[in-house]
Amino acid sequence: MSDVAQALLQFAGVKPSLFASNSRYQATQTATYTTSGGRPIAYLQRRFVPQPAQLTEVAQYTVTQGDRLDICAARYLGDPTLFWRLCDANGVLRPSDATERVGTVLRICLPDAIAGGQNAP
Repeated sequence: MSDVAQALLQFAGVKPSLFASNSRYQATQTATYTTSGGRPIAYLQRRFVPQPAQLTEVAQYTVTQGDRLDICAARYLGDPTLFWRLCDANGVLRPSDATERVGTVLRICLPDAIAGGQNAP
């Protein structure tokens, strides 16, 4: 990011993120730990994974032979790097766990911060 862009963001009160807007860590805050020797170490705070039942389902997809989560994400979410949203929506940690069994029904959900549809609180 350019110095001008950073200055504008700071002026507007917006903290720039270290991560791309489609990253699962985009909204995760950073913190700094200072060692006993006085050396600061920056680290990423914990990302809390949303409960799948709290996400608004907009579609379902039945896994077929050879499916991959990144391809499903490209088809349903428009971006293969959003595979992690399908993991969150289906309660899996590893992408291959979501597609390893033919016939598994995957939930396609809105992002955690967006409410709406029939499952909205």
